Parts: sequence; C-alpha cells; structure tokens
Amino acid sequence: MEGALAELRTAVMEAHRARRPLRLCGGRTKDFYGEGAEGSPLDLTGYRGVVEYEPSELVLTARCGTRLSEIEGELAAHRQFLAFEPPSLGGDPTLGGVIAAGLSGPRRAHAGAARDFVLGAVLLAVDGEALHFGGKVMKNVAGFDVSRLLCGSLGILGPILEVSLKVMPLPREEQTLRFELSEAAALEAFNRWGGQPLPVSATAWWQGLAYLRLSGAPAALSAARARLGGETVEPAAATEWWQALRSQRHALFGAVPSLWRLSVPSPTAPLALTGARLIEWGGALRWYASELPASEVRRIASAAGGTALHWRGGAAGSRFHPLAAPVLAIHRRLKERFDPHGIFNHGRLIAGL
Repeated sequence: MEGALAELRTAVMEAHRARRPLRLCGGRTKDFYGEGAEGSPLDLTGYRGVVEYEPSELVLTARCGTRLSEIEGELAAHRQFLAFEPPSLGGDPTLGGVIAAGLSGPRRAHAGAARDFVLGAVLLAVDGEALHFGGKVMKNVAGFDVSRLLCGSLGILGPILEVSLKVMPLPREEQTLRFELSEAAALEAFNRWGGQPLPVSATAWWQGLAYLRLSGAPAALSAARARLGGETVEPAAATEWWQALRSQRHALFGAVPSLWRLSVPSPTAPLALTGARLIEWGGALRWYASELPASEVRRIASAAGGTALHWRGGAAGSRFHPLAAPVLAIHRRLKERFDPHGIFNHGRLIAGL
C-alpha cells in the first residue's frame, strides 16, 4: 500500500501548490449528500485493506478505501459487528466515506453514533504529512478529539487515510415486535419504553404500525415480550425490515420527489408537515416526503428545537439546516487551519467553504 499512499500524497501536494480543488471519491454511494463538491476527482479506493484486527480487544483498524462489505465480513466471522449500523445506501461504501459522512442506522439511538465508535484516525494534510489523532484504545481518546471531529466533515478537512473503530459482539438473540399504533401513540410508547430497563435496540413507525427490535440474552427478550405484548414479526421479515431502513431500500426513500430528514427531541409531538412520514430513533429522527417550501419546513423543525436536512430532490438550495453564526465561525477556523487554500471538497459541507 506504500505505492498507493505515495500517489495520494503527490496528488494532494501538487493540488495544494497549484491551488487546484480536489473532490475526494470513494464508493460514490453518497454523491447526492451535501451541497455539491467542486474540483478534480481524487480516487481513494486504492488505499485499502484491514491493517489490524484483534477480536479479543474489540478494535479494528482499516484504510480508507476498504469496502464496508469486507469489514463486516471480517467481523461477522468472529460474531462481531459495527453497532452504529452504517447505511450502505444501495452500494458498497468505503470506510473513509462511512466516517466522513458520519451517518448511522436504526441502532444509533440505543448503541451510539458513528463518532462514538471512532478511537483514532489518520488524516492526510495538504503538505503530504500523515497526521495521527486518537489511538486504538478508549483511554487515548482525550482532549481535542480530532478523530471524532472528522465524522460528518464530508472530507473538507482532508482525506481520512485510516480509522480505528471500536466493534461490538453480535447480540445473542434478536426479536422484533409490531404494534398497531397512531403516530402520537407510537411516539409516546417509544419514549416510555426508552426509559424502562428493556433490551431495545431499534424503533420505527410507518403507516400506523410501530416496530420494536429487542436484542440481548434470550431470557431478557422473553421477559420483555411477555411484558410488552404485540405481534412477533417472523425473523426473515424482521431482518428485511431493518435492513431496508438501514440501506434506505424502504418504499419511502425511492418513491417521493422531495424528502426531508428532521432531527428533533424524541418526545416531540407529531409535526405539522404534510405527506408520507417515517419515524426512527424513538422519535428523534423523522423522515417527511413534504413539498412545503424549505423555509417552512425549517421553521417547523426549529420551533421543535431541531433541524431539517433536505435529503433528496426538490428545488435548488442549501441541503443543510443553517448554522448559527458562532458555529459557522468555528467551521471556518477549522477549515482554515487544516486546508487554508480550500482544496478539499470545496463547498461540500457548507457553500463557499
């Protein structure tokens, strides 16, 4: 891999000297996500492979171009997995893209977000130097944690060369229960269950049906089922349901011209937004197929104490919820520090940055 790394270094240094923007490319599964990057493509898939994996330590380190399928296959052989369930979005993303996007799947509300599992990372700087942040054990994660800062940065700080992740054992057993509930009743139930000692690992609501996934020891699941009731979903159908949500193969994601992703406090009552809707993360993540103007959707989200991201479709405009001035200033300072001439994914996260 030294040759691949040398090529990346040369390309970055030449672009920096020429002030030529680069568009960082991996699995290309999230090209739609963000404000739209500028520049010449820089393919990172050649720098790949698992560097180190010690199942007994629950830590895996891999290079940026390593495909998610390879990592998950390696982990599955030892009955382990990535608990934040990174979405594949219809393809086979690279690890660098998974961390740069910072997206998480149905288990996120109960297991944690992508950034919670990043122990360390290596970033390629504009001068070709490999910058090391964090480490490979939890005690190394202290101070100004740049490795977790890279989660969701969409590559604007530079190519993520390598990542060390905390992995988890697969649950001994999983069971999905289904309930006929209105949207309001489902939100109340999700938040009530979330405050109880139940082995909940995912929740979702769609078209009058609430889904509750339980994960853990068989005795714990049996006790939870007896306590909660509901209809038990056949295992293959349950697996397909959660995988469809994780990979966004669910009907809502492909059948609407405009889709919004709202993050709000989980107890928030149903919002005054028209169109089809799907709820995840105990009520904290809400998808809306709404044709309302962006200003109105964001006004409703802000009034609820949340944010609205224009996920797909609709008229041109900013996809991300506007940042407060102090937060935007922090983003600008970070960008100036790591990429003073703006060559990495210019405009991908914030227009003009």
